[in-house]
Amino acid sequence: MLMEYIIEYFVQLYTNQYFFVLAVSLLAISSYLIMRFFVLKVIFRFLNMTSNKFDDILITTGFFNRLSFAVPLIVVYVMTDIDNSPQNLSYRIFFVLFVVIMGTIINSVLNAFNQSYLNSKYSKRLNIKSYIQIIKLIINGLVFIIVVAILINKSPFYLLSGLGALTAVLMLVFKDTILSFISSVQISSNDLFKVGDWLETEEFKADGEVVDIALHTIKIQNWDKTVTVIPTHKLLDSSFKNWRGMTDSGGRRIKRSINIDLNSIKFLNEDMIERLKKIDLLSDYLNNKMIEIKKYNKSDAERSLLNVRNLTNIGTYRAYIREYLNNNSNISKDMTFLIRQLPPSKNGLPIEIYVFSNNTNWVEYESIQSDIFDYLLASINQFDLKLFQNPTGSDFNKSNIA
Repeated sequence: MLMEYIIEYFVQLYTNQYFFVLAVSLLAISSYLIMRFFVLKVIFRFLNMTSNKFDDILITTGFFNRLSFAVPLIVVYVMTDIDNSPQNLSYRIFFVLFVVIMGTIINSVLNAFNQSYLNSKYSKRLNIKSYIQIIKLIINGLVFIIVVAILINKSPFYLLSGLGALTAVLMLVFKDTILSFISSVQISSNDLFKVGDWLETEEFKADGEVVDIALHTIKIQNWDKTVTVIPTHKLLDSSFKNWRGMTDSGGRRIKRSINIDLNSIKFLNEDMIERLKKIDLLSDYLNNKMIEIKKYNKSDAERSLLNVRNLTNIGTYRAYIREYLNNNSNISKDMTFLIRQLPPSKNGLPIEIYVFSNNTNWVEYESIQSDIFDYLLASINQFDLKLFQNPTGSDFNKSNIA
């Protein structure tokens, strides 16, 4: 009798609508908690032991966490035997939740694919983040249309047919997205720049490394560690400089001038020639030049300096710079190697050094360039030359004292 009474009691509870709803709700919540905090932990522990990296990325992008939301839906669907009729509100709500969860799962898979691609060697050739964002935008749009169609109990094609009348509005709303997508295609197809490139644009006051290429924005971390965010299509509408060519070539240009005081330029006399011959880098140059000059100056009779060939201190200094840089292991000999005079100006006679360092690292490049000019500026007095410098306060004071 007692057993029959207990069975009858539970049957009554089961048939009680409120108790049934409560029981199914508790069962759904319990299934989610078990899935999230017990089953997934076991799955994570197993996946972390595998050598495959993609499953680790699926964990970090939340794929399994979002998948766990589908478990309580399955429990509710099985336990309640929901009527599949479109007129049934419970079925429509269930279907809406299912579509939303599936949309989030697909988004997490796309995020995982993008992250996996970024970790591959091909990411340096082509950035696919903007394409992934377009796919996600399309998927989310379809999810929204399906959800609305389910809630109003209409076919999704019914909503899509109405989009034709809203084309002009959509073009206006998604104008930036469309322009950004076209710009992203141009960036990728023409290989204009990629993550890691050094980009410089005067219009946006950006000078640094590209750290992110998204659908709508380009992020550039400037060398002062600030970040400039530029709209993708705006960047392509302006001019910019990509320094990747310099990095890929393996050489970085050194282009700088030394201004010589015009009053210090003169011919070399015998004493100066003998003194400069003691410089190892100039001994061969001077010996060869003297032989050449003696062949030209056939007469030993005293003649005007302007009637014969003579060496000058400025020309000898240029030759010294050329030999010094030619023996410098930090200077590339396979790229443009030029030591030249520029036209004289009110700032003296510029001697331009146009060579390439074989080290493109910014810090080391600046050190190489500084070492070269430190030495060349310090050695100029050996040629009886003077650097041009505008008068300063101390110069005027000296003249007054004199």
